[in-house]
Amino acid sequence: MINQTFSLQPFSNHESLPNLQITGSIIRYDNQLVIKYTLTGDLKEVAIAPPSDTPARKHELWEDTCFEFFLSIKGSQQYWEFNLSPTGHWNVYRFDGYRQGMQEETAFTILPFTVEQQTESFTLTLDIDLGKIVAANQALDVAITTVIKDRNSGVTYWALTHQGAEADFHLRDSFIIEL
Repeated sequence: MINQTFSLQPFSNHESLPNLQITGSIIRYDNQLVIKYTLTGDLKEVAIAPPSDTPARKHELWEDTCFEFFLSIKGSQQYWEFNLSPTGHWNVYRFDGYRQGMQEETAFTILPFTVEQQTESFTLTLDIDLGKIVAANQALDVAITTVIKDRNSGVTYWALTHQGAEADFHLRDSFIIEL
């Protein structure tokens, strides 16, 4: 079992929300992946949509507050982008290379995750079997990211590291967690 904690940083060219932190953990055991995000601070300033009664696969979730991660098989150009909305909506995209060949990953027909919201914290947890897309013995490189939209429609981009001149979650230099 591999268990790592993380703390995301806002992209430096964007004004971050005061008193906001995004931390969490990522665990891989066999071919299960558990990722937990915890958003803490002045949450009344963050636009967090209420949970949907009918969570579904949706496009362009990153236009609002969205928790994301990217994973690739070590040494491969192919990678996947997972998008998780506080509403319960989700999507998974597969890419052939850097921003190339984007298509929905049809191996997943549901992506159940839980959300818990309190006054000063919001937690999102996903527990998923990766066996549909990778073998248990394949080493993975992971990038963990979040898009935060504030109540005034301002957007900040959070990641483990920002390697480009602009916020770009797809840069392979930011896939820094090894599982």
